[in-house]
Amino acid sequence: MDGTDAEVTAYIGRWRPSSVSPAAAAFARDVVARTAPACRDRAKNLMWAAGKLADYGLGLGLEPVPEVLLHPSVTERFTRCAPGLSGVARRTLRTNLRFIGRRVVPQLYPADAPLPRERAKQPYSPAEISGFLALADAQPTTGRRMRAAGLVCLGAGAGLIRGDLRNARGTDVACRSGGVVVQVKGGRARVVPVLARYHSRLLDAARFAGNGLICGGADPGRRNITHQLVTALDGGTGLPRLDTSRLRATWLADCGNLLGLATFMHAAGISCSQRLGDLLAGLEPAGEEQAVRLLGAAGRP
Repeated sequence: MDGTDAEVTAYIGRWRPSSVSPAAAAFARDVVARTAPACRDRAKNLMWAAGKLADYGLGLGLEPVPEVLLHPSVTERFTRCAPGLSGVARRTLRTNLRFIGRRVVPQLYPADAPLPRERAKQPYSPAEISGFLALADAQPTTGRRMRAAGLVCLGAGAGLIRGDLRNARGTDVACRSGGVVVQVKGGRARVVPVLARYHSRLLDAARFAGNGLICGGADPGRRNITHQLVTALDGGTGLPRLDTSRLRATWLADCGNLLGLATFMHAAGISCSQRLGDLLAGLEPAGEEQAVRLLGAAGRP
């Protein structure tokens, strides 16, 4: 045992705070000593969690032994129901008690099964987008050329996908607020500024479609309405297969670049999108004109 380990062990042995009962402190010393914490601060935090849990369990008449108090059902009830704790304290207590439980009574804490996580699609490069638009220009009929270009522009220029993409009509595209916008209808109705690179091509496709669907067809509810267009743009010219999810990812990446999102997150030390979601819940989105200035003004690169 080196000097640090001996110091931590001695600290645990003499831990008798006034904030918990002697019985709870004894339980905390016992279980935390078994976890072999690396430093005094870590030991202090773990013993505070274990001591609070023990006092809670003793108040319910539970036996102060690890197999009872560190059972997941007890620790979960404690972290959810114990009075007088803030949200941050509850989350910290749960994390520390699970740490103790997995080391002291591992039979009660089987390893977590990994859950699948959908990763963001890889954006297309500017050269690949140019290649898809060149393939669109090479289609044999005017209708096919307009529909193929419209598909690429709605996906990479406005981030439309699935039902929003299938339902887009020529009349939904307009020159407004100093740029070009797409009026998305349906359950998630919104106005989307179109990135400047795609203005002229999308306007041409929209004029051609008129009141019809930009990507073609008569029934937007029909599945695989874009399948023929995707197949037509699979030209065997070294380009990857066209994927509408990757077109949307391209739009997201381009918008993030315009907004300086990576710079902001780096400066703020944020790496988790959940934190951004929590922040955005208290903010109001800007109006159409400001959105166009940020994402779709014709003067922007």
